[in-house]
Amino acid sequence: MQPSSKKHPEHEELIHLLADQRPLLDVRAPAEFAKGHLPNSLNLPVLNDEERHQVGLTFKREGQLVATRLGHKLVSGAVKEARIAQWQSYIDKYPEACVMCWRGGQRSQIAQQWLAECGYIIPRISGGYKACRQVCLDILEEAALAQKPWFVLAGRTGVQKTVLLNTLDNGIDLEGLANHRGSAFGARNSPQPSLPSFENNLAVHYLRHTQPSLVLEDESRTIGRLAVPESWHLRMKKSPLVLLEATLEQRVEHIVDEYIDTRLSEGDDPGMLEAHYRGALKRIARRLGGLLYQQIDDMIRIAFKQQADHHQWVRTLLRDYYDPMYDYQLEGKASRVIYTGTFSQVQAFLTARNSS
Repeated sequence: MQPSSKKHPEHEELIHLLADQRPLLDVRAPAEFAKGHLPNSLNLPVLNDEERHQVGLTFKREGQLVATRLGHKLVSGAVKEARIAQWQSYIDKYPEACVMCWRGGQRSQIAQQWLAECGYIIPRISGGYKACRQVCLDILEEAALAQKPWFVLAGRTGVQKTVLLNTLDNGIDLEGLANHRGSAFGARNSPQPSLPSFENNLAVHYLRHTQPSLVLEDESRTIGRLAVPESWHLRMKKSPLVLLEATLEQRVEHIVDEYIDTRLSEGDDPGMLEAHYRGALKRIARRLGGLLYQQIDDMIRIAFKQQADHHQWVRTLLRDYYDPMYDYQLEGKASRVIYTGTFSQVQAFLTARNSS
């Protein structure tokens, strides 16, 4: 992506900072960081959440000067020394780091000053997280309008679309960035990022995407609880489709391996995994219908009880629920299909299209 400077004077500088993946010392409060942050950033706050709350109340009641004095009082002595020591450790590890707060104002200035007094000179991001966030949103909007060709990798559940995508130099894994496999059964053990953090990470991945074409997996608008940017989803709905095919039995094997065997081998508790999948099944019970829901629920329960073959319930779920839904959806997309093939065939096709 070509840097743009039309939004504000610092736009191009921030573009390069994000593209270079400079380590970022984010001194905002933890609650602010949790709502949204940039990749390659670490939260080591000037004020923790409670301290920030107290300073904010004082600012509203008594003004900035009194609030600033309170902030310095709360972060003094051993508390101040401990926080500076954390910053120093981070900079020792990442000497090229920059410091940032919400708008590049008082908190990052204070951190910069305190560090300078200890002999650590660190640049401050003008405009702070707010400016970087706007740059990320600009990147996403510009990407959806760019001339770079997009290809959407589609296929039935279990054909290993994500696996193939991650073998390509020109792919971006939306599900990986969203930390969710995309289906009702796709939640992972670790939580999904916030929506702003997901968007920021996607923007940086696109900024660093230097290939002639882009490949994305066919997704609904939402991946778990996160929404794909509207402009991206609209572009994806208009992009050429490449269909990955596999037999039903191959897909059953892929899913049992990824969703059951691998998770159990990595230490997931069988009882909790059973509860997770039965809960996921219950969320789609209305669409399954009462009889099919009960049949699959019984299969899951029996499979986990015996620690035995999970192929039956996976096969039934694919054949009687996911495949008919996929076939129906594909009818409306058939005119966009430009290639259909096996894993190796589709991999070769998309690789060739990227170099042409």
